[in-house]
Amino acid sequence: MPNGSRNGPALIRRSARVPIASCESLYGRRQYRPFLEHQAVDAAIIDVAWNGILESMKIASMADAFEVNVAPHNFNGHLGSLISAHMCAAIPNFRVMEIDIDDVLWKDDIVTTLPVIENGDLLLPTGPGWGSDVNEAFVRAHPPRR
Repeated sequence: MPNGSRNGPALIRRSARVPIASCESLYGRRQYRPFLEHQAVDAAIIDVAWNGILESMKIASMADAFEVNVAPHNFNGHLGSLISAHMCAAIPNFRVMEIDIDDVLWKDDIVTTLPVIENGDLLLPTGPGWGSDVNEAFVRAHPPRR
């Protein structure tokens, strides 16, 4: 946060009657730090695909030290959902995970294993890695248009 706006987000949080979630467009721990230090958010939104799994875990750990929950930002399809879900399962301060249900018609065809959602919970797959892979045959059959 620029020096002149350090207290603005914290003032909004203290004045709001609802919990404040923010930070989805930030990159790296250094950009999250002022929001956490100034108690400007109730939930830090982390874009796992943007920050990467290792940095996202570090951001979640830092947020936990400030007693702030984490809510992954996710509009990256099934593989992004599974990667975010694995992070959520590994952190103590998970709050809620965004999942985009409105997407392209071929969304289910691009991965080998679909995420399973039961009673509002995304179940972690038991396969290796993220539990699903990119369906390379489907990708090859639909090359990008030039």
